[in-house]
Amino acid sequence: MVGPTERLGVLGGTFDPPHIGHLVAGVNALAELSLDRVLLVVANRPWQKVGERSISPAMTRLEMVREAVAGIDGLEASDEEIIRGGDTYTIDTIDRLAASDRSLTLIVGTDAAAGLDTWHRWRELAELVDVAVVDRPGADARVPSAFHATRVEIPLLDVSSSAIRERVRDGRPIAGLVPEPVRSVIERELLYLRAG
Repeated sequence: MVGPTERLGVLGGTFDPPHIGHLVAGVNALAELSLDRVLLVVANRPWQKVGERSISPAMTRLEMVREAVAGIDGLEASDEEIIRGGDTYTIDTIDRLAASDRSLTLIVGTDAAAGLDTWHRWRELAELVDVAVVDRPGADARVPSAFHATRVEIPLLDVSSSAIRERVRDGRPIAGLVPEPVRSVIERELLYLRAG
């Protein structure tokens, strides 16, 4: 029996904005798990965040992800969920990406990993993907037992999209926390200047 011809990583998120932590997670999973490529899948309308805060337009977030991954071998921006429209559910994306000649690895952080069994149609998801939990050395990654998971250690980086939005609102620098082209989009679009 012939195995999969493509090993695809899927790193989904709101990416509002994408930052160096996302890129470090992607490149480390790519290398450590011998993936052929990693898709950074931009959520169209992340159902778990609706009503929590205002979210930048999907196409603007996609532009930032495209800028962030430009020139990084193996990382690609994906508009899969934006094209599909509506609320964003990982299982729908995995269903669309699944193929007999492809293995799928869902790349998540420890917080997301612990809550995988709260996701929409999570039992189906567990049957379709392996899970790569990216985390800092020494952390304890808990994953629901239905999922086949592998741990990928990444350097400790104290960076988050919410902290970057707060820094922009406060007028503090974000250079080094996001790729320079992402910073340019944030400035051009006047993103994150208001609370919310």
